[in-house]
Amino acid sequence: MESEKELRQLQRRLQELAEKSSRQNVYTFTGFLGMAEQDVFHQAEEELSYAHPMLFGGSEQAERLIVRFGSPDELGYEEKFPIVLLKIEPLMQKYADALGHRDFLGALMNLGIERSTLGDIFVKNNIGYLFCLDSIADFIIEELGKVRHTDVKCRRAEVSEALERQEKVRQHLTVSSERADVIIAGLYHLSRTQSMELFRAQKVFVNGRLCENNSYLLKKDDTVSVRGKGKFFYDGMERETKKGKLSVGILLYENK
Repeated sequence: MESEKELRQLQRRLQELAEKSSRQNVYTFTGFLGMAEQDVFHQAEEELSYAHPMLFGGSEQAERLIVRFGSPDELGYEEKFPIVLLKIEPLMQKYADALGHRDFLGALMNLGIERSTLGDIFVKNNIGYLFCLDSIADFIIEELGKVRHTDVKCRRAEVSEALERQEKVRQHLTVSSERADVIIAGLYHLSRTQSMELFRAQKVFVNGRLCENNSYLLKKDDTVSVRGKGKFFYDGMERETKKGKLSVGILLYENK
């Protein structure tokens, strides 16, 4: 987890970027921010609102996000987020290792690049898709030749190529309440004790903000990210069962 010193440095950096955007009438961008870093932003969001911040990570379901300061209404022009999608695939799938998120991230970090230049990585059919800063994309394409023991090739890709078969699917849970710890326990098949430990370890974020209150009542359209488990969208209570339980809806992204 990020150190207190790093988070304080981020606070100052956010203020500097907001001031620069407002003073020079230009767009400014952070690197990719993890969940704890996004919480720092949200704590200062009202203070920074004069610079019209916006978050985006390459797709709707992205967890690592960039903050952009500046807006078309204020600046008179649009500037896209400096994010590109790279496709990393084995040269020969038949002989490739079974590759996961950790394998792709480890290979990328071994190139000596900063984590803030890398966004989300997701894996489909043993192929890695990486959101990254445009400034580092060509370096990765040229230098990334192996993931674990597997030779790979890397190229730019369109977001639609990776996400066209990925859509939200609805799951139904029967729970005793809409408390965050109860729903997390039900969704990820955890005990209540295990679920509460996630809150103590500061691994639960609701709408980008750190949530340490395990009894927080989820509201329809809340976005919940649980480090090490995943991300889901709470779709609200559907009905109360005859035994007094609640049937609730959960939206998850699923590859097809």
